[in-house]
Amino acid sequence: MADWSTIEALPQERLETLFANDPDRLKRLSLDVAGIHFDWSKTHLTADALTAFEALAKSVDLAGKREAMFAGANVNVTEDRPVEHTAERGEGKAESVARAASYHARMRGLIDAIEAEAFGPVRSILHVGIGGSALGPHLLVDALGRGSDRYDVAIVSNVDGMALDDVFDDFDPETTLLVVASKTFTTTETMMNAESVIQWMTGAGVEDPYGRVIALTASPEKAIEWGVDETRILPFSEGVGGRYSLWSSIGFPAAIALGWDQFEELLEGAAEMDRHFRLAALHENAPAIAAFADLYYTQVRHAETRAPFAYDERLRLLPSYLQQLEMESNGKGVTVDGQPVGRPTAPITWGGVGTDAQHAVFQLLHQGTHLVPVEFLAVIEAGDTLPAEHHRQLLLNAFAQGAALMTGKQVDDPARSYPGDRPSSTLLLDRLDARTLGALIAFYEHRVFVNGVLLGINSFDQFGVELGKEMAKAAAKGGGDFDASTADLIRRAFGE
Repeated sequence: MADWSTIEALPQERLETLFANDPDRLKRLSLDVAGIHFDWSKTHLTADALTAFEALAKSVDLAGKREAMFAGANVNVTEDRPVEHTAERGEGKAESVARAASYHARMRGLIDAIEAEAFGPVRSILHVGIGGSALGPHLLVDALGRGSDRYDVAIVSNVDGMALDDVFDDFDPETTLLVVASKTFTTTETMMNAESVIQWMTGAGVEDPYGRVIALTASPEKAIEWGVDETRILPFSEGVGGRYSLWSSIGFPAAIALGWDQFEELLEGAAEMDRHFRLAALHENAPAIAAFADLYYTQVRHAETRAPFAYDERLRLLPSYLQQLEMESNGKGVTVDGQPVGRPTAPITWGGVGTDAQHAVFQLLHQGTHLVPVEFLAVIEAGDTLPAEHHRQLLLNAFAQGAALMTGKQVDDPARSYPGDRPSSTLLLDRLDARTLGALIAFYEHRVFVNGVLLGINSFDQFGVELGKEMAKAAAKGGGDFDASTADLIRRAFGE
């Protein structure tokens, strides 16, 4: 069991005091990696805290577990699998890297065929998936594909028919490719949506709708059983978890929408962060320092949530992406040995987009009773074509909010006072391009890993999503032993 006593005994000083007492604070708590400036100086981390966390990391063999992950060992112990998402960007076990490269080559070949109109004229890509099979590709296309005229791309995850109806209104079935993304090719919501798209194509007179399907899966045999020709199946490794899979064939909609060169840049940016995480000492290692801050607030200050705010419209989907990455990975109650963790694990991740959020939730952040570590994300180079003052005001708002959270303001009227001493970190990107976005996402992945190792949990399984789905399947078959409330809701909705 890891010893947290030194960390829990750290003195709790106000942020202004920490700055006043340490002239090197900004230098000590900021880094520049892969086109991203990281600033943790407005958190309560100190030199002593970093030393204590490094000692904790050594006691649980973080370095050894990190090497085991990159070496392809079965670090996902509950499922007895390796964790191979880094191999997708060229960092990992040689055999896994070679397999990933061959799968990427297969994907590129299929994209080349589509661009050469081997499928006839293609104007639209309709991607159906859920969870990691949708959130990652959606983030990439939304962040990097604005203004692209290569293809219209829609990513549908919700089994709510309204989601597909909206796409059917906009797309021509004759020029649409259906992309079905499911690791097992049995995911209930995804397969139901896929069947509905096939029916839409059939109803519109498409001669061979299954001939217009691309399958992204770790279970090719299931895709073949469903009706997809082997030549249109893009596999990926069983060791690539869903929420870590955008680097694999699951990234197909981004690769075709952005172009292959952009997809390769994405991979290389992630690989640069992989190398930094693997080689940098912990006190100057971006994912490790970020995880130390996370753990300080959950374990010492008992913060139950954390909130990233993207001050760039192109990153508006990042908070949703991080919700799955962080909470599905580390929202666990037992250790890798199956014992109760006995302390808080993942905080609840929420957030939004600046400056909208300032006029919605920042009231609570500044004056509420909850301690919420805030993370600001901003981009120096504007992505818009409007006068420069637009982007200047956006960035100034992000920086000023962090300053206001820290310093606060005391006046005679309690209702108008700000207590201050509220922590925030800032990630400032030079520009938002494929390479930098790849590095940013990889940073978050490794941050999750460090959090999990220091808590003694497995960040790579997700059994918690299964029970509700099993009960829904039972109810669909007319079975299930439900409580009185649930039984009544089913009766009211369906007359059963």
